[in-house]
Amino acid sequence: MSAQTLLNSLFQYKASVDDELLGALNALGAKAQSDEFRSALRVLNHAHLVDRIFAANLQRLDHSHAASWSSEAPALAQLSSDIRDTDRWYIDYTSRITPGEMEEVVDFTFTDGGRGRMSREEMLAHVVTHGGYHRGEVGRLLPAIESTAMRDVFTGYLHRTDPARRQ
Repeated sequence: MSAQTLLNSLFQYKASVDDELLGALNALGAKAQSDEFRSALRVLNHAHLVDRIFAANLQRLDHSHAASWSSEAPALAQLSSDIRDTDRWYIDYTSRITPGEMEEVVDFTFTDGGRGRMSREEMLAHVVTHGGYHRGEVGRLLPAIESTAMRDVFTGYLHRTDPARRQ
């Protein structure tokens, strides 16, 4: 399996579990007014901002983000739409990136003004692992969705999407 194939599969997995988590958050109803829910949205918004910042870095574009955190998150409906759009962007990007492009090192600026330098492959790996960390954090903030968050494993995704792997 090539690194490109693996990364594309990881971003398809990320989109799938992001969708499950967003659906679970949407189903919380009255619990959506709790401090924990608002904290969970801020955590997801942070992960999303980092996804957008690195999408800009991958394209060698400037981004408008002065920070990777904000004190207030958008409403769940807007955040869900934004996350799903970004997930689709990463799936498309990783479906067409070449091995040479993945190895290319890109200089960029962090939101704190510090300089950074990573290969595109390293940036993509960062986005996948960073998102997983924060989905787990949301699962701990909102125990009512912990059963959904605990399904956030790559092996589970692979076997759900390709049941023949169980044979």
